[in-house]
Amino acid sequence: MSDKYYLKIGTAGDLKDKRGRVFYRFLEIFSGLLSWLTIAAIILFSWLAPFWAAIFIIAFDIYWLFKAIYLSLHMRASFGKMRANLKKDWLQELRQVEAKSEDLKDFKWQDIYHLVILPMSKEPFEVVHESFAALRNVNYPLDKFIVVLATEERAGAVAQEVANKIEKEFGHIFFRFLVTAHSDGMAGEIPGKGSNENWAARKVKIDVIDVLGLDYRQIITSVFDVDTVVPSDFFGCLAWNYLTTPVPLRSSFQPIPLFTNNIWQAPAFARIFAFSTTFWQMIQQVRSERLITFSSQSISFKALVDIDFWQTNVVSEDSRIFWQCLLYYDGDWRTVPLFFPVYMDANVASTFWHTMKNQYKQIRRWAYGVENNPYFLFGFHKNKKIPRYKRWYLSFSMIEGAHSLATNSFIIFFLGWLPTFIGRGEFSGTLLSYNLPRITRYIMTLAMIGLVSSAVISVMILPPRPNQFGRIRFIWVVLQWILFPINLVFFGSIPALDAQTRLMLGKYMGFWVTPKHRDNPTNYE
Repeated sequence: MSDKYYLKIGTAGDLKDKRGRVFYRFLEIFSGLLSWLTIAAIILFSWLAPFWAAIFIIAFDIYWLFKAIYLSLHMRASFGKMRANLKKDWLQELRQVEAKSEDLKDFKWQDIYHLVILPMSKEPFEVVHESFAALRNVNYPLDKFIVVLATEERAGAVAQEVANKIEKEFGHIFFRFLVTAHSDGMAGEIPGKGSNENWAARKVKIDVIDVLGLDYRQIITSVFDVDTVVPSDFFGCLAWNYLTTPVPLRSSFQPIPLFTNNIWQAPAFARIFAFSTTFWQMIQQVRSERLITFSSQSISFKALVDIDFWQTNVVSEDSRIFWQCLLYYDGDWRTVPLFFPVYMDANVASTFWHTMKNQYKQIRRWAYGVENNPYFLFGFHKNKKIPRYKRWYLSFSMIEGAHSLATNSFIIFFLGWLPTFIGRGEFSGTLLSYNLPRITRYIMTLAMIGLVSSAVISVMILPPRPNQFGRIRFIWVVLQWILFPINLVFFGSIPALDAQTRLMLGKYMGFWVTPKHRDNPTNYE
């Protein structure tokens, strides 16, 4: 058995060793248990020790205020870099560059191929068509593209009809074009994006790459959700970063997702979450030392072959691939921020309530990325070749991030009032008890000023307003941020706590495909 047998673990049950299985199960329980204990402790201390609970809550609010300012500055810096990169002619930049890495010293930019995999389930034709129309119009030689439309056999005849129409219109444009159909009911798989990508990558390796004798190092693999619309210079920017990164074969490449394809159709709560996700990714781009891959991303084909492609037994394959590589290469892995956008869909359904329901499910699935915590913590325990500082830093960052997502909004917006209402003894008659809600409200009002930056940037990244939406809609896009606190609780902490609780109880989730709905696709050509 390989000394890195744990790289394919999905859940604790995949381990045959009883001691390892028990330890892994504890790690699965840990995040949810920590979140619930935090909430319980705040409630308990608010009752039994209201004075100290009030002091903690005020200190926490002040910490959150400074953190909000800090993150806001990061977001503005990232946005500035993205705007600057959008103004460059990246094909011209490529003509002046030479590979910095010894691994790529034999290649010029003209030798680089782009393998683009678009996993598809039951998305409508207009969504898929717009993504391929954008690929057709990129500012990069189309004879360097190998494009795979990765369908699901279980999606049925309608999905195959969409794939056939796409192949008929676009199949002859690229160097190679494939439609794959991921078989249903494969042993050891969770039906979903990861298993579909794995199937598609293996097929293209056998049927195209190995037949042509292409060097895996000269192929950049990009995996996009099928609603992803790429700007014309995206692949030029990606190739430039690939060639100029000192360790391209030990790097993932992460663009900034802008969920704006159908943003005008989305209700306010869905728009806030869409923008918030984009802004969080902007912030993470500046903090590259803790940047983890998310959604649409790129990686060398050489690395994919080394790690035996994506895991097929996990939900959050988009971030799991980062941890697979980090553990396989003994910590020698990083995510390179591209500071360049790709355009994706916000969550929109046919009715408001369906949108809210789908939004909750999507956030819960994303929050289920906490399943990666036991995976890498177990891997860090097994792989002592990874530098200790890196193990400790990443462990703390990821645990703190999951814990904050599930608990922070409760502490800020709800638990800050508890000592006043349930505190025992004479606390209710003290000056601190009287002023606690006012102090909390004042600090949070200051913190909310940072939302002004969010409102301004959200307007700047909006696509043109469709004719069917009037100016009132535009005004509401600005004013929607007053709903942010509610959004943070109901489309942040609650689904995150839901996901962590399911993992804690061993109620493992499957992959839920977010339905796509777009009445009036936005044209980015």
